Amino acid sequence: MSVIRALHQQLVSKERSAVEITQSYLDQIAALEPTIRSYLTVTADQALAQAAQVDARIAAGEDIGPLTGIPIALKDNLCTQGVRTTCGSKILENFVPPYESTVTGKLRDAGAIALGKTNLDEFAMGSSTENSAYQITGNPWDVTRVPGGSSGGSAAAVAAGECAVALGSDTGGSIRQPASFCGVVGLKPTYGLVSRFGLVAYASSLDQIGPLARTVEDAALLLQGIAGHDPKDSTSLDVKVPDYTQYLKTDLKGRKVGIITETFAAEGIDPAVRTATEKAIQQLKELGAEIQEISCPRFPYGLPTYYIIAPSEASSNLARYDGVKYGVRNNNDSLMSMYTKTRAEGFGAEVKRRIMIGTYALSAGYYDAYYLKAQKVRTLIKQDFEAAFGQVDVLVCPTAPTTAFKAGEKVDDPLSMYLSDLMTIPVNLAGLPGLSLPCGFDNQGLPIGLQLIGNALREDLLFEVGYAYEQATEWHNRVP
Repeated sequence: MSVIRALHQQLVSKERSAVEITQSYLDQIAALEPTIRSYLTVTADQALAQAAQVDARIAAGEDIGPLTGIPIALKDNLCTQGVRTTCGSKILENFVPPYESTVTGKLRDAGAIALGKTNLDEFAMGSSTENSAYQITGNPWDVTRVPGGSSGGSAAAVAAGECAVALGSDTGGSIRQPASFCGVVGLKPTYGLVSRFGLVAYASSLDQIGPLARTVEDAALLLQGIAGHDPKDSTSLDVKVPDYTQYLKTDLKGRKVGIITETFAAEGIDPAVRTATEKAIQQLKELGAEIQEISCPRFPYGLPTYYIIAPSEASSNLARYDGVKYGVRNNNDSLMSMYTKTRAEGFGAEVKRRIMIGTYALSAGYYDAYYLKAQKVRTLIKQDFEAAFGQVDVLVCPTAPTTAFKAGEKVDDPLSMYLSDLMTIPVNLAGLPGLSLPCGFDNQGLPIGLQLIGNALREDLLFEVGYAYEQATEWHNRVP
């Protein structure tokens, strides 16, 4: 059952108070954080104060919305007024934003209770949450393994019951891949459906905020709360947000589901992941969906294309961290020395690597050969998806080629680490929505994720197909 629905019912019936519910999650955080390390900041006093306000509203006979009184975790690259926002980086160690991001403001207005800020790869650059400047988060299924990244803290917090739902951000798979590793549901919405105002930028044309949850219905309810047009974000889409919960059905008669053939031909796909995905596809067929193979020939080029475009945008976006306006400053004799020493000490190895790659790709003499060519390939990838959605409603493939790997296993091999996002990156390049949900476990008891990809603004179809599959299986009921 939906966690949000269950908690909402307890509040409405006065079976439990918002303070009691919030305290139970804070107790879970206190018990598990020494081993899971999902949170960088826990705002216990603030959360209990918000919960007391919710209880007062209920006592006064007010009707409350589905998110009112629901404890939520926030990825620490979402600006929260008066609460430290570090982006997992030393350069923003003591940064306290003077304003609120649009999504966190919407949740606050809806009565949701923020428990704290979760760990992430520095500036969301990574696939394992090992690039955080502060701590390495453990996977709740096996704490010696990574929870995925960059939203690993949020995914681990949901899986470990340290929050009801959480927000992450997804630039190349950073919601869906940790959702797969941690056995939870993760959605990367259509680009522009959710405001990016107040999200600390990594790659502006790719970043998108989305939900992490225990069930598809929880993800739908959370998306409902954060989606919508925002005049503060120039890339925000001015579209009507539907009631996503009305699309939660249990049969798929008449739906066409396409299998992306290139994803099964990819190098390095784990046999357990392949088997679980094939069984999930068979389950979709039994639910009434028509299955057909679809070729997206440029899908494999997503990875090299992304690692030119994303670092190029990061090189530009991260130029603002120079020690002048906010964040860490290394006071020195000259202005140039302050710039260079502040950035050298404030940024970690992976961030420096991507800044250098991006600066090189944008430099005179290489712009046409790298950045411009990558943008052309991006267009071709988008055209492949457009052709595919002329034939089917939803595309399906594994979320990640493997299950969660050991902490430290790939930290010295960046190229191997980058391959973790092989299946998710093309979705960001095309600006499409993607949903990851549990579809099995390997022989070591580690979760496997199934990825559903929809056409632009067709989150309704992803929820419909995902919910039908979820209700026909029991994977979402398993907890670490």
